[in-house]
Amino acid sequence: MRTNGFIKKLFLSRPLSISITLLALLCHALPVRAQDSAHIQTDLVDLGRKWLKKTSEVRMDTSQRKTGKLHISALPVVGYTLQTGFAGVLSSNFAFYTSDRPNANLSSVLTSITYSQYEQILFPIQADLWTKDNKYNIVTDWRYLKYPSFTYGLGGNTSADTGYSIDYSYVRLHQAILKTIGKDLYAGLGYDLDYFWNIREIDPPMGKATDFETYGLTKTETASGISAHLLYDSRRNQINPENGGYASITYRPNFTFMGSDNNWQSLLFDLRRYIRFPGTTHNVLALWSYDWFTTGGGDPPYLLLPSTGWDAYSNTARGYIQGRFRSKNMLYFESEYRFGITSNGLLGAVVFANAQSFTEPASGRFEYVVPGYGGGFRITLNKFSRTNLCIDYGWGQKGSGGFFVNLGEVF
Repeated sequence: MRTNGFIKKLFLSRPLSISITLLALLCHALPVRAQDSAHIQTDLVDLGRKWLKKTSEVRMDTSQRKTGKLHISALPVVGYTLQTGFAGVLSSNFAFYTSDRPNANLSSVLTSITYSQYEQILFPIQADLWTKDNKYNIVTDWRYLKYPSFTYGLGGNTSADTGYSIDYSYVRLHQAILKTIGKDLYAGLGYDLDYFWNIREIDPPMGKATDFETYGLTKTETASGISAHLLYDSRRNQINPENGGYASITYRPNFTFMGSDNNWQSLLFDLRRYIRFPGTTHNVLALWSYDWFTTGGGDPPYLLLPSTGWDAYSNTARGYIQGRFRSKNMLYFESEYRFGITSNGLLGAVVFANAQSFTEPASGRFEYVVPGYGGGFRITLNKFSRTNLCIDYGWGQKGSGGFFVNLGEVF
């Protein structure tokens, strides 16, 4: 599915990151505001140089749009969530321009490797590449997962008490190429393959069939099909937008003659807007609508149904565990306000609220709206690409909640 290639998940299962080096560097962060003028920006690399090399020199970049110049953000961390238990992660983000023109879009590649307490393995390679003059947009989403995790059944009114473990391995190979057809407007085609194997329920509730079993539990699930993409993107920095808009429509038909278990279709709308507020600041009001539908008949594999936290970068519905809600159709909306704390740009914060709704399996209607809300901090990891380390805490209904960590903004 067409994704926003620059809003990167630090790793797909959302642990709270804890780095001894990072915490030590932050101990030096607070005095910086008084020492640096507002126009001189500081990031963690500057603090690291100050701490390790005993230099107060702040790095300056006089060629931010130099063609091919790499801006690298790398972070080894350990963390914990209900989804992963304790986990170790090595994550890297590479950002660069293919043109030095003012309207050039920033290209980015994200990869990471995660191993968790629950023997989960996650290895994604996700890229959003722009050729010279933004003529072509090449979108890559490849990943391997060995992923013991949780499922809670179908619909928007399931109970957290109904959750149980499932296990599977998963290979995802999504590739698309879009061509410019107008100012900031692109269209193109792709090929999407999703293959799950060794699928099994670990500890399902006793005495009745689970929703997974009723829907159709098999040891393997395969989806294979073409995808059609229409994209409008007026953001110039997709890692951390300050203005502009994004609208993506993806239609994906899957066919048995291409290897799918059955014929089915999906339609995805991903809409975002960024508004400076107040206009004289770098504070941003960000709005996001993510709506995912099964269309034209046919049944997607259970593990490919629209689900909480299963957008391409696992960012929807902070406040809830991944997979908390699942069904054939999903409506989602989120708003977030992003603002600075220190004048040198090192520290910022956000507040956010979201709402999700899923169709009920019996009626096919949206009958419940599930809200979430929270806040968090932003730490500038690379000031030249404006890549932030994002640490948020979200709350949901009935005691749901937890930490959510991104490398780059959530959307």
